[in-house]
Amino acid sequence: MKTQYYTATSLDGFIATEDDSLEWLFPLGDVNDTSYPGFIAQVGALAMGSATYEWMLRHALGGEDPSVAAWPYTQPTWVFTKRVLPRVAGANLHFVQGDVAPVHAAMCAAAAGRHVWIVGGGDLAGQFHDAGLLDELILQVGSVTLGRGKPLFPRRLAPGDLRLQSVRQVGTGFAELRYEVVKGA
Repeated sequence: MKTQYYTATSLDGFIATEDDSLEWLFPLGDVNDTSYPGFIAQVGALAMGSATYEWMLRHALGGEDPSVAAWPYTQPTWVFTKRVLPRVAGANLHFVQGDVAPVHAAMCAAAAGRHVWIVGGGDLAGQFHDAGLLDELILQVGSVTLGRGKPLFPRRLAPGDLRLQSVRQVGTGFAELRYEVVKGA
């Protein structure tokens, strides 16, 4: 069981534009050509921040009313937020705030030996890292620069904090990089 931050990023290290748009991502390739289908099959629980959840409400649900829309994940999902957000009918959602460590314990129990996916954003992934709970980064690096936006990982990592595990070309638009987070580095 691993806690993994799986995301797409621009060459200059942004996961979204300043207004939380991911439109830059879609012309670069087909998600089915990436490791995502195999990855999601191994995920037992998800964590996301409020901006990611709100993006899902706007885009992944096709703009439908959350009370009738279909949530795309069967796994239990923890949404870290300080605000009251709309619920998606039938989705196994937990709205939480505060320290990620006790929430991570509940996520691991729910995942039942499968992986925990930190969907986004970068600061949330950083909080899991700061608590010593992040095991792996899986990055789909797109052949685009954004100039500014929401950072991939707004933390300083020293040499030796990450160990490159693999590099794979995905079509002509992406390179997939897998890093192990070195504990106690």
